[in-house]
Amino acid sequence: MEQSGTYEISCPIEEVWAGLNDVSVLAACIPGCQSIEQIDEHNFTASVKAKVGPVNATFQVNISLADIQAPNSYTLKGEVKGSAGVAKGEAKVALMGIDGKAATDLTYAVTASVGGKLAQVGSRLVDSAARKMSDEFFSAFEQQLQTDQSPQGAGPKKDADGNIERANDGMLFIWATAFVVLILAMVLAI
Repeated sequence: MEQSGTYEISCPIEEVWAGLNDVSVLAACIPGCQSIEQIDEHNFTASVKAKVGPVNATFQVNISLADIQAPNSYTLKGEVKGSAGVAKGEAKVALMGIDGKAATDLTYAVTASVGGKLAQVGSRLVDSAARKMSDEFFSAFEQQLQTDQSPQGAGPKKDADGNIERANDGMLFIWATAFVVLILAMVLAI
C-alpha cells in the first residue's frame, strides 16, 4: 500500500519542523489520539482509537525517526498493533520553504503493509479513509501552528471520552493526524 502527497502550510519551515516534533501539537491534531509519549529523542508511542469501515479498534503505535536532516526532512518508521490487525510502514517527509511566502511545502511518501481485519476491509476503503484523515490532520496541524493555543508546559486537554481535544477556532474540528498521522493514516486510516 502506498500514498503520497504535498500540503502547503502557511507557516515558516522552522515552525512547521518544531510542530512536527512537538508531542503536544501532534496529540492535538491526530484524530482519535488517546495518548502520545516521546520515549527518547527519536522514538514515540501512541494509543489511537480508529474506525475504518466496519472495523473499530484502539491501536498501539510505535514510531521511530531516522535520516533526520533538520529542518528539512526525516523518515518515520512505524509499527501498529491492535485487535483489528497489525501494520508496518515508513514515511519519508520533506519540508521546503516557499519563496516569497511565509509558508512551507510538506511532501510525504508512505509505504505500508497491513494484516488482520484491516487487510480484509479492502485497499480502496483504507486508501480513501487514509487520504481523508491526512487532509484533516494537516488542516488541524496548520490551525494549531497558527493559533498556538496551548500554553507552555501545559499538557493537552482531554474530552469526556479521554480523547485529546483538537485545535479549535470556535468550532470543533472534524477529525483534525507526523505527524504520526502519516503512518497512522496509512495503516489505520484513523
